[in-house]
Amino acid sequence: MAAFCGLSKSSNLLFNNASAFRGIRTFHSVPGYTEFSSKKVRNVFTDFFKEKYGHRLVPSSPVKPRGDPSLLFVNAGMNQFKPIFLGTADPRSEMAQFRRVVNSQKCVRAGGKHNDLEDVGRDVYHHTFFEMLGNWSFGDYFKEEACLMAWELLTQAYGIPQDRLYVTYFGGDSALGLSSDEESREIWLSMGIESDHVLPFGLKDNFWEMGETGPCGPCTEIHYDHVGGRNAAALVNRDSPEVVEIWNLVFMQYNREADGRLRTLPQHNVDTGMGLERLVTVLQGKRSNYDTDLFTPILGAIQKSSKGPVYRGLVGEADVGNIDMAYRVVADHIRTLSVCIADGVYPGMSGAALVLRRILRRAVRFSLEVLQTPPGFLAGLVPTVAHILGDAYPELNRETNRIMDIITDNEVAFLSSLKQGRRVIDRTLQKMENSRVFPVGVAWSLHRNLGFPLDLLGLMLEERGVAMDTEGLDKLAMKNARHKAQTQQSELGSCVELDVHTVAELQRRGVPATEDSPKYTYRLGEGGKYMFSPCQSTVLALYCDRSLVTEVEEGRRCAVILNQTCFYAEQGGQAHDQGYFIREGQQDVLFPVENVQTAGGYVLHEVTVAETLRLGDQVQLFVDEAQRLACMVKHTATHILNFALRRVLGDSVEQRGSHVAANRLRFDFSFKGTLTVKQLQEIEQTIKDIIQRNENVYTEEVPLKLAKRIQGLRTMDEVYPDPVRVVSVGVPVDCLVNSQTDQQTSIELCCGTHLLRTGEVKDFVIVSERQLVKGISRIIAVTEEQAKEAREAGHTLAQEVDSLTMRLESGIPTLSDAQRLSKEVGQLTDAVESTAVPQWQRRELQTTLKTLQRTANTAIRKQEAKEAAKKVQTLLTEHGDKTLVVDTVDADSISVLMKVANQFCDKSPGVFTMLLSQQHSGKVLCACQVPKSSVGILSAVDWAVAVCNHMSGNAGGSVIVAKGTGSTSDLEGVLKWAQEFAKSKTQKLSPPLR
Repeated sequence: MAAFCGLSKSSNLLFNNASAFRGIRTFHSVPGYTEFSSKKVRNVFTDFFKEKYGHRLVPSSPVKPRGDPSLLFVNAGMNQFKPIFLGTADPRSEMAQFRRVVNSQKCVRAGGKHNDLEDVGRDVYHHTFFEMLGNWSFGDYFKEEACLMAWELLTQAYGIPQDRLYVTYFGGDSALGLSSDEESREIWLSMGIESDHVLPFGLKDNFWEMGETGPCGPCTEIHYDHVGGRNAAALVNRDSPEVVEIWNLVFMQYNREADGRLRTLPQHNVDTGMGLERLVTVLQGKRSNYDTDLFTPILGAIQKSSKGPVYRGLVGEADVGNIDMAYRVVADHIRTLSVCIADGVYPGMSGAALVLRRILRRAVRFSLEVLQTPPGFLAGLVPTVAHILGDAYPELNRETNRIMDIITDNEVAFLSSLKQGRRVIDRTLQKMENSRVFPVGVAWSLHRNLGFPLDLLGLMLEERGVAMDTEGLDKLAMKNARHKAQTQQSELGSCVELDVHTVAELQRRGVPATEDSPKYTYRLGEGGKYMFSPCQSTVLALYCDRSLVTEVEEGRRCAVILNQTCFYAEQGGQAHDQGYFIREGQQDVLFPVENVQTAGGYVLHEVTVAETLRLGDQVQLFVDEAQRLACMVKHTATHILNFALRRVLGDSVEQRGSHVAANRLRFDFSFKGTLTVKQLQEIEQTIKDIIQRNENVYTEEVPLKLAKRIQGLRTMDEVYPDPVRVVSVGVPVDCLVNSQTDQQTSIELCCGTHLLRTGEVKDFVIVSERQLVKGISRIIAVTEEQAKEAREAGHTLAQEVDSLTMRLESGIPTLSDAQRLSKEVGQLTDAVESTAVPQWQRRELQTTLKTLQRTANTAIRKQEAKEAAKKVQTLLTEHGDKTLVVDTVDADSISVLMKVANQFCDKSPGVFTMLLSQQHSGKVLCACQVPKSSVGILSAVDWAVAVCNHMSGNAGGSVIVAKGTGSTSDLEGVLKWAQEFAKSKTQKLSPPLR
């Protein structure tokens, strides 16, 4: 473990950046405090606002953001309410009715703008996972009520002495033309707070913004003095561990425009946030969050498995050996891992999954290197986390075993990656010759692909006297970040988005939400053909260049809002409709609809205007029927697949995401491992049975509360409208609502467009199934004609594999035959990998081809050995009893040449051998072998490198055996040079080489 730990001189470099002060673990409670467990603190907060001030208790959203690609994790309590702040909430949704809300939100700050990962462990208050207690007002109360409630809760419900609290308010910013928030100041003073406890601060501390654009406003913060009995105003907002912020009350009254201007919001909102961990620290009379009951059981569990000393709460230089830092890192990270995995975020290779992988590996390293715990120990902490947090977040109790399995699997993978990485490092160092800077490409590959920590790589290289190209790594990291940003921007698309002011203006003008029920108006006509009726509509609003306008001229791109539409806006994982509309009386002028989105109940049709379009214009809408029908087929097939997975794999399977497009469907689900051939076949057969039964697909809008009581209902973590649309295969929705059936079938809440009968799917083939990360699998499937084509392609490839098998079994007489067959196996392997065929068949063919490849490779080795034996006889005849042999051999490959050298040395022990072979291309192959007794005299790799460098080539190998390539027009000269080099290095030998 010593090489892995690097704890001699390495440890200082790795861990000594912590601030140099002693942490104080124990602190005597201030008189008047009552005993508060963390559970009680949380409940008192939510009950106070719910029972006394009529707030609605809303559950925490998962830490995986709902439909917000700008975030890796939910990092604040307000994230789930962004649609309200931005004015984009569906007016039919439950969220749109929120006025007063309270909750405790799970938050993760690691990666992205808010990233506390590297600070965790260095002090006693940073965390990657924390709970945010918050209360919100959406157009209800504002500053005065928010301040009064906050003060009452802290000083009366929690009993915190008033003289220990300090409040700050926004002091204004003359550069931006923002005046001081005197209203907040007067509110606090009117409540009897001393003026020297009410302090003004600037934009940085007391003006909150959601992002570069969007809702924002002044905030007032409440700070707590841990010491008391003094005036600590000078320590507020000075990063003092003695005076800390505990609550932030944000008054959202402005919107930051794209040009930087601030506009007053049409609706004022309140957003408050108080970190549970800091509040519990205050109420339990501690100085460190890690000394509260949120962490002490975890620290105790770590101590039981650690070989080091007990946790003492030290930081900086006082924390010799970084023992306490390691305790804090592991305690924090296991909470984050448990919560994230329970919410469906698993360690992986990109985005939030990549951040979680880094958190897990950081925890593994600290536990193994510093705390010296046994492998697998980390997963054993999960039940302790579930015990502490499970009452508030019951998913931790339900998912304990799965969380432990995923952590264990990823720890094993990390340790394997470290071993593999060390081998890569060793091989690279051997090839570096005189260079003392490690290749930046190899370092980046180790870090990006194997997850090898760069700090550990730096320590290992430093111990060998080799530098790491940090500047080059920084450039690669920046390039990677730019690529990610571009990819994310591409995924976000170029769609027009309504801002909060535009939504409010539309509502002020009385523009009604778009009636989009016509998108469900279609029927089966004669011959089973789907009939889609055109839709007559009126242009109610035009949005162009971020403004509402009365008309848009030809060639301009804009968003059109209509009174009703038959177009499907992208949502629920289904791609948006395409098509066109025409203006009444102008049948020959088409307005192609390029994108369809929804915001605040309005459906936006993005078009490039063919002729001037005006408010009030009457238009007729036509969807692209082929594209719509293809999406309907895939969406219904997705529901059937979801049902089949649970039927075959068990009820523990949970949907983790999906996307429906015209050409294919994608479905992500929770499952440990890879599906077997038999499971894939059973899933496909289950789906085919439902297709062949041609069952009815029933849809009906049902009150949300009623719908959620339906047995067997599948839901996602989404905000559903009320009433909600229920989609059922084979069983009428009213029978489900009234519990009149026990038939197992596909039942989901879904706003998508579906077939009327399952037979229209026609056929279904899974063409890909793989693990995205451990515990999450992805299926890609096709239907109809594409499925038929996939089956035909699979049949053709199976015939080719059968033919190749027969040829291999009939015998391979020559080396060229074996090489040709091996090449054919490789080509067929590539074809099986890249062609759309049934995944179960791909797996079977790949297994067969691997066997054929081994057979071909074995045949090649046997034929090469026969060929080499013939050439060895010639060499033995020519060189007799020589101890130095440098000669040419006619060989088609380096493999044959190496076998010749090896067999020759076996028959002539003690001979220094180098064989060269010139190819038709002009390239020269080099094989080299020296006696084991020559170690320290002439290394095979040194000899090969010298000769190949002489030919402007390169070589590698060991002290005994080496190979390489080069290029020369004077092969005789190279032979002579190689002999002289060997003789010069072996002058001490007696007798000398001959």
